[in-house]
Amino acid sequence: MFKNYFTLYNDSLADFSYLCIEMRIDIITVLPEMIEGFVNESILARAQKKGLVDIHLHQLRDYTLDKWRRVDDYPYGGFAGMVMQCEPIDRCISALKAERDYDEIIFTSPDGEQFDQHVANDLSMKENIIILCGHYKGIDQRIRDHIITREISIGDYVLTGGELAAAVMADAIVRLIPGAISDDQSALSDCFQDDMLSAPIYTRPADYKGWKVPDILLSGNEAKIKEWDMNQAMERTKRLRPDLLE
Repeated sequence: MFKNYFTLYNDSLADFSYLCIEMRIDIITVLPEMIEGFVNESILARAQKKGLVDIHLHQLRDYTLDKWRRVDDYPYGGFAGMVMQCEPIDRCISALKAERDYDEIIFTSPDGEQFDQHVANDLSMKENIIILCGHYKGIDQRIRDHIITREISIGDYVLTGGELAAAVMADAIVRLIPGAISDDQSALSDCFQDDMLSAPIYTRPADYKGWKVPDILLSGNEAKIKEWDMNQAMERTKRLRPDLLE
Protein backbone atom coordinates (compact mmCIF):
# COMPACT_ATOMS: atom_id res chain seq x y z
CA MET A 1 0.00 0.00 0.00
CA PHE A 2 2.80 2.37 0.93
CA LYS A 3 4.58 2.13 -2.42
CA ASN A 4 1.29 2.24 -4.31
CA TYR A 5 0.47 5.50 -2.56
CA PHE A 6 3.66 7.15 -3.73
CA THR A 7 3.35 5.73 -7.22
CA LEU A 8 -0.03 7.43 -7.39
CA TYR A 9 1.42 10.57 -5.80
CA ASN A 10 4.30 10.82 -8.25
CA ASP A 11 2.20 9.92 -11.28
CA SER A 12 -0.28 12.61 -10.30
CA LEU A 13 2.38 15.31 -10.54
CA ALA A 14 2.25 14.89 -14.31
CA ASP A 15 -1.53 15.26 -14.25
CA PHE A 16 -2.06 17.49 -11.22
CA SER A 17 -5.81 17.71 -11.69
CA TYR A 18 -6.17 14.00 -10.96
CA LEU A 19 -5.57 14.38 -7.23
CA CYS A 20 -6.49 18.04 -6.95
CA ILE A 21 -9.94 17.34 -5.52
CA GLU A 22 -10.61 19.62 -2.58
CA MET A 23 -10.41 17.73 0.67
CA ARG A 24 -12.70 18.68 3.52
CA ILE A 25 -11.85 18.27 7.20
CA ASP A 26 -14.57 18.97 9.78
CA ILE A 27 -13.33 19.26 13.36
CA ILE A 28 -15.90 19.04 16.17
CA THR A 29 -14.79 20.54 19.46
CA VAL A 30 -15.95 22.37 22.58
CA LEU A 31 -12.91 24.66 22.25
CA PRO A 32 -12.67 25.83 18.62
CA GLU A 33 -10.69 28.90 19.72
CA MET A 34 -7.90 26.58 20.83
CA ILE A 35 -7.05 25.53 17.26
CA GLU A 36 -8.60 28.30 15.15
CA GLY A 37 -5.31 30.16 14.82
CA PHE A 38 -3.40 26.97 14.03
CA VAL A 39 -5.55 25.90 11.08
CA ASN A 40 -5.43 29.41 9.62
CA GLU A 41 -1.65 29.77 9.53
CA SER A 42 1.32 28.41 7.57
CA ILE A 43 0.82 25.37 5.33
CA LEU A 44 -2.79 24.79 6.38
CA ALA A 45 -3.71 28.37 5.50
CA ARG A 46 -1.92 28.24 2.13
CA ALA A 47 -3.53 24.92 1.24
CA GLN A 48 -6.95 26.39 1.95
CA LYS A 49 -6.22 29.50 -0.14
CA LYS A 50 -5.15 27.23 -3.03
CA GLY A 51 -8.44 25.37 -2.79
CA LEU A 52 -6.76 22.07 -1.88
CA VAL A 53 -8.46 21.64 1.48
CA ASP A 54 -11.41 23.13 3.32
CA ILE A 55 -11.17 23.03 7.13
CA HIS A 56 -14.23 23.76 9.25
CA LEU A 57 -14.44 24.02 13.03
CA HIS A 58 -17.75 23.20 14.71
CA GLN A 59 -18.67 24.26 18.24
CA LEU A 60 -20.34 21.20 19.74
CA ARG A 61 -22.34 23.37 22.15
CA ASP A 62 -24.25 24.78 19.15
CA TYR A 63 -25.92 21.38 18.84
CA THR A 64 -27.37 21.26 22.36
CA LEU A 65 -31.00 22.01 23.16
CA ASP A 66 -30.82 23.21 26.77
CA LYS A 67 -30.20 26.84 27.70
CA TRP A 68 -26.93 25.97 29.49
CA ARG A 69 -25.53 24.39 26.30
CA ARG A 70 -24.26 21.40 28.26
CA VAL A 71 -22.47 18.66 26.37
CA ASP A 72 -21.45 16.50 29.34
CA ASP A 73 -23.02 14.64 32.26
CA TYR A 74 -22.08 12.33 35.12
CA PRO A 75 -21.22 8.72 34.17
CA TYR A 76 -23.48 5.84 35.12
CA GLY A 77 -21.98 3.58 37.77
CA GLY A 78 -20.72 6.36 40.01
CA PHE A 79 -17.33 6.69 38.31
CA ALA A 80 -15.27 9.88 38.53
CA GLY A 81 -15.29 12.65 35.93
CA MET A 82 -17.72 13.80 33.27
CA VAL A 83 -18.69 12.16 29.97
CA MET A 84 -19.63 13.80 26.68
CA GLN A 85 -23.27 13.06 25.88
CA CYS A 86 -24.62 11.20 22.87
CA GLU A 87 -27.22 13.71 21.71
CA PRO A 88 -25.16 16.79 20.75
CA ILE A 89 -22.50 14.64 19.08
CA ASP A 90 -25.08 12.66 17.13
CA ARG A 91 -26.92 15.82 16.13
CA CYS A 92 -23.74 17.52 14.88
CA ILE A 93 -22.44 14.54 12.92
CA SER A 94 -25.88 13.80 11.47
CA ALA A 95 -26.14 17.38 10.24
CA LEU A 96 -22.78 17.10 8.51
CA LYS A 97 -23.58 13.70 6.99
CA ALA A 98 -26.82 15.10 5.60
CA GLU A 99 -24.73 17.48 3.46
CA ARG A 100 -22.09 15.03 2.15
CA ASP A 101 -20.64 11.55 2.53
CA TYR A 102 -17.63 11.05 4.80
CA ASP A 103 -14.81 8.58 4.32
CA GLU A 104 -13.92 8.52 8.01
CA ILE A 105 -15.42 9.77 11.28
CA ILE A 106 -12.45 9.89 13.63
CA PHE A 107 -12.45 10.15 17.41
CA THR A 108 -9.26 11.37 19.09
CA SER A 109 -8.67 8.97 21.97
CA PRO A 110 -5.59 7.84 23.93
CA ASP A 111 -6.68 4.23 23.44
CA GLY A 112 -7.03 4.49 19.65
CA GLU A 113 -4.62 3.24 16.99
CA GLN A 114 -1.28 5.04 16.99
CA PHE A 115 -1.09 7.94 14.55
CA ASP A 116 1.99 7.64 12.36
CA GLN A 117 3.14 8.44 8.83
CA HIS A 118 1.30 5.45 7.39
CA VAL A 119 -1.98 6.69 8.86
CA ALA A 120 -1.30 10.24 7.65
CA ASN A 121 -0.59 8.94 4.14
CA ASP A 122 -3.83 6.97 4.14
CA LEU A 123 -5.98 9.83 5.41
CA SER A 124 -4.46 12.29 2.92
CA MET A 125 -6.06 10.23 0.15
CA LYS A 126 -9.55 10.69 1.58
CA GLU A 127 -12.01 13.29 0.35
CA ASN A 128 -14.05 14.11 3.48
CA ILE A 129 -13.23 13.34 7.10
CA ILE A 130 -14.64 14.33 10.48
CA ILE A 131 -12.44 14.59 13.57
CA LEU A 132 -14.29 14.56 16.89
CA CYS A 133 -12.17 15.97 19.70
CA GLY A 134 -12.56 14.11 22.96
CA HIS A 135 -12.90 16.01 26.22
CA TYR A 136 -13.48 15.35 29.91
CA LYS A 137 -13.30 11.56 30.56
CA GLY A 138 -14.31 10.82 26.98
CA ILE A 139 -17.51 10.24 25.04
CA ASP A 140 -20.46 7.94 25.63
CA GLN A 141 -19.46 4.48 24.42
CA ARG A 142 -22.57 4.27 22.24
CA ILE A 143 -21.16 6.98 19.96
CA ARG A 144 -18.00 4.94 19.59
CA ASP A 145 -19.99 1.80 18.89
CA HIS A 146 -22.44 3.20 16.34
CA ILE A 147 -21.03 6.37 14.73
CA ILE A 148 -17.23 6.53 14.96
CA THR A 149 -15.40 4.67 12.17
CA ARG A 150 -11.85 5.12 13.42
CA GLU A 151 -10.20 5.96 16.76
CA ILE A 152 -6.75 7.54 16.68
CA SER A 153 -4.19 8.42 19.36
CA ILE A 154 -1.12 10.62 18.95
CA GLY A 155 0.67 9.00 21.89
CA ASP A 156 0.46 7.07 25.13
CA TYR A 157 -0.46 10.03 27.30
CA VAL A 158 -3.60 11.95 28.19
CA LEU A 159 -4.34 15.54 27.13
CA THR A 160 -7.06 17.83 28.45
CA GLY A 161 -8.85 17.49 25.14
CA GLY A 162 -8.43 16.19 21.61
CA GLU A 163 -7.90 19.60 20.03
CA LEU A 164 -4.12 19.34 19.90
CA ALA A 165 -4.39 15.83 18.48
CA ALA A 166 -6.76 17.08 15.78
CA ALA A 167 -4.34 19.89 14.91
CA VAL A 168 -1.41 17.45 14.69
CA MET A 169 -3.36 15.14 12.40
CA ALA A 170 -4.62 17.95 10.17
CA ASP A 171 -1.10 19.31 9.68
CA ALA A 172 0.42 15.89 8.93
CA ILE A 173 -2.39 15.05 6.50
CA VAL A 174 -2.64 18.32 4.59
CA ARG A 175 1.09 18.72 3.94
CA LEU A 176 0.94 15.47 1.93
CA ILE A 177 -1.64 16.81 -0.53
CA PRO A 178 0.09 17.64 -3.84
CA GLY A 179 0.53 21.40 -4.05
CA ALA A 180 0.18 22.05 -0.31
CA ILE A 181 3.91 22.69 0.03
CA SER A 182 6.01 24.41 -2.60
CA ASP A 183 8.28 21.41 -3.23
CA ASP A 184 6.05 18.40 -3.90
CA GLN A 185 8.99 16.03 -3.47
CA SER A 186 9.80 17.33 0.01
CA ALA A 187 7.02 15.37 1.70
CA LEU A 188 8.29 12.18 0.07
CA SER A 189 11.67 12.53 1.79
CA ASP A 190 10.37 13.24 5.29
CA CYS A 191 11.28 11.13 8.28
CA PHE A 192 9.29 7.88 8.55
CA GLN A 193 8.56 7.63 4.83
CA ASP A 194 9.68 4.09 3.95
CA ASP A 195 9.87 3.44 7.72
CA MET A 196 13.21 5.19 8.10
CA LEU A 197 14.58 8.37 9.60
CA SER A 198 15.99 11.01 7.28
CA ALA A 199 19.70 11.44 6.66
CA PRO A 200 21.43 14.53 8.12
CA ILE A 201 20.85 17.75 6.17
CA TYR A 202 23.11 20.78 5.70
CA THR A 203 22.97 24.24 4.14
CA ARG A 204 25.38 27.15 3.53
CA PRO A 205 28.07 27.92 4.54
CA ALA A 206 30.04 24.78 3.78
CA ASP A 207 32.43 25.57 6.65
CA TYR A 208 31.16 27.19 9.84
CA LYS A 209 33.58 27.52 12.77
CA GLY A 210 35.47 24.58 11.34
CA TRP A 211 32.30 22.45 11.26
CA LYS A 212 32.33 21.18 7.70
CA VAL A 213 29.68 19.76 5.43
CA PRO A 214 30.58 16.21 4.27
CA ASP A 215 32.63 16.42 1.08
CA ILE A 216 30.34 14.01 -0.75
CA LEU A 217 27.49 16.53 -0.62
CA LEU A 218 29.65 19.11 -2.36
CA SER A 219 30.87 16.72 -5.06
CA GLY A 220 27.93 17.03 -7.45
CA ASN A 221 27.95 13.25 -7.95
CA GLU A 222 24.24 12.45 -7.73
CA ALA A 223 24.68 8.67 -7.58
CA LYS A 224 27.21 8.90 -4.76
CA ILE A 225 25.10 11.47 -2.90
CA LYS A 226 22.03 9.24 -3.13
CA GLU A 227 24.04 6.28 -1.84
CA TRP A 228 25.38 8.40 1.05
CA ASP A 229 21.86 9.56 1.85
CA MET A 230 20.49 6.02 2.00
CA ASN A 231 23.40 4.77 4.11
CA GLN A 232 23.08 7.65 6.54
CA ALA A 233 19.33 7.16 6.84
CA MET A 234 19.82 3.48 7.61
CA GLU A 235 22.57 4.18 10.16
CA ARG A 236 20.49 6.81 11.98
CA THR A 237 17.44 4.55 12.01
CA LYS A 238 19.42 1.62 13.44
CA ARG A 239 20.94 3.86 16.10
CA LEU A 240 17.97 6.03 17.09
CA ARG A 241 14.84 4.08 16.15
CA PRO A 242 15.68 0.39 15.67
CA ASP A 243 12.02 -0.43 16.29
CA LEU A 244 11.19 0.93 12.83
CA LEU A 245 13.23 -1.83 11.23
CA GLU A 246 11.57 -4.70 13.10
